[in-house]
Amino acid sequence: MIFSSCKMTSLYTSGVNPFFRSTESIYEELEIELLPLTTERVDNIYFYGSGIINEEKADMVSLALHKLYPAAGIELFSDVVGASRSLFGDQAGIACILGTGSNACLYDGQKVVDGISPLGYILGDEGSGAVLGKKLLGDFFKEVMPDPLREKFARKYQLTRAEVLQRVYKTEKPNHYLASFAPFLSEEFPSDYAQQLVKSSLIEFFERNVTKIAGYKSFPIGFVGSIAFHFKEIVYEVCDNYQLNCKAIFQEPMEGLVNYHLNIIK
Repeated sequence: MIFSSCKMTSLYTSGVNPFFRSTESIYEELEIELLPLTTERVDNIYFYGSGIINEEKADMVSLALHKLYPAAGIELFSDVVGASRSLFGDQAGIACILGTGSNACLYDGQKVVDGISPLGYILGDEGSGAVLGKKLLGDFFKEVMPDPLREKFARKYQLTRAEVLQRVYKTEKPNHYLASFAPFLSEEFPSDYAQQLVKSSLIEFFERNVTKIAGYKSFPIGFVGSIAFHFKEIVYEVCDNYQLNCKAIFQEPMEGLVNYHLNIIK
């Protein structure tokens, strides 16, 4: 989110995560993807992102942005703070992310006060696109997926085991690669297999994240992310099962964040 002296502009890049990147690689990517799009003077930048887990990681992104925009005021926040502000503004609630990764936190209207570490797609990220994709690929190659769906999956993606192992274990952004298979579940959602896989993954997300937040039943809950948005019927169902009031499900947090910052400016 970038503010100039006269207007606010929303721009999109492929995304940066300092947990997996160096300052130099972040700078080089944004120099190509972002800098040419910002032709007017930039006064303020508000960066929300995954991987902003401590001051060290925040500094990695901040240094890259300051190098690109030396005169701009720059503030960095975690993706869960972004989700919280988008969903609840200055009200309290449980903010959840269900996109490429996943996360859940308790927001008191000003700051995040409780939550469980997501641990990434290998150790955690339950219910995320990356984990759903990981389960899909595992079920496909281990022949757990029903035969009719295996045939459709094979025709659609034409994968080899060697190719998948190379992409998952030897290249950058394997979580994004894994998440790229999650739309198959949406396409085949009428099948019992797809519904069960999504529902069981969402239950894992609730059990291992939401229910670990103290007093979680006392707060409204909301979601941002493509997985939450495209499978909102099951999200609402699981919320009902846990006796939780789901306030909103946004595919992207941007609209809510824009309103949040415009209200601050006022």
